Amino acid sequence: MERVMKDKKAIALFLLPALILFTLIIIVPLFMSLYYSVLDWNGIGERVFVGFSNYSELLADTSRFLPAVRNTFIFAAASLFIQLPFSLFLALVLASRVKGERFFVTVYFIPVVLSAVVIGQLWLRIYYPRGGLLNTLLTALGWMDPTQPKAWLGDISSVLPAVMVPILWQYVGYHMLLYYSGIKSISPDIYEAARIDGAGFWQTAFRITIPLLKPILQVSVTFCVVGSMKVFDLVKVMLSDGGPAGAGEVITTLMVRRMFYPSNRYGYGSAMAIILIFLCVVLYQAVGIVFRERDGGKERKRGRLRG
Repeated sequence: MERVMKDKKAIALFLLPALILFTLIIIVPLFMSLYYSVLDWNGIGERVFVGFSNYSELLADTSRFLPAVRNTFIFAAASLFIQLPFSLFLALVLASRVKGERFFVTVYFIPVVLSAVVIGQLWLRIYYPRGGLLNTLLTALGWMDPTQPKAWLGDISSVLPAVMVPILWQYVGYHMLLYYSGIKSISPDIYEAARIDGAGFWQTAFRITIPLLKPILQVSVTFCVVGSMKVFDLVKVMLSDGGPAGAGEVITTLMVRRMFYPSNRYGYGSAMAIILIFLCVVLYQAVGIVFRERDGGKERKRGRLRG
């Protein structure tokens, strides 16, 4: 085995199938989308080169595209500041040897393995104006007039939060499992020493667990931010046309709507896809820079203390 690892030709041969697959699935479609984005094309007929007209039209579209970008960033912010802290809290609690630990880990992870269609249909029934679980509960508590039920997915002011809740709920278990596995990999001797020194739950969490989870935190934040930019399935299931006045539209749903029926503007949609890829790359790099800066700041601080 050691001999094979030193043979560069053997390494290249083993990597070749993966490289070919990556090129066919990622690189080639990327360049094709870049090419299509400078065309006025409906996907079937004549291709007309229009340069950067699709991009300029997109950036000037204040009625649909820019609100969709804003909604997408709201999803990303909610995932970062609501979903991840809650997932981390669950992992910290479950990893502290609570009774039924394995059972609760499994229960919280169940939504991750469910189909987006199933989850969408479940939450549609929760949000039904008449007979839906949420309105029924609010009416029973006296917080809603039964003669004026709330249409959560039909109101501009509530459609975005209403769609956001099931998306955050679905992936809480995913990030929780990442953190839980990371916490369980930390040596118990460290926690034992902390307990001997009199450290409580929160002191242990902030001074020991979270700093040691930093590599996993970086991966989780990256998945969270970039994944939020690509959210599609649940929004599509719950909102047939982006919600009232497109208030729940995100980049991906608008892109599909523009590329295919009824618009059939394949070049325009491809330009939207390129912008989405650009945003994902920028956010990915931003997350890496933030974590590197934190590392660099700590190293500089240690250096000053040593000096």
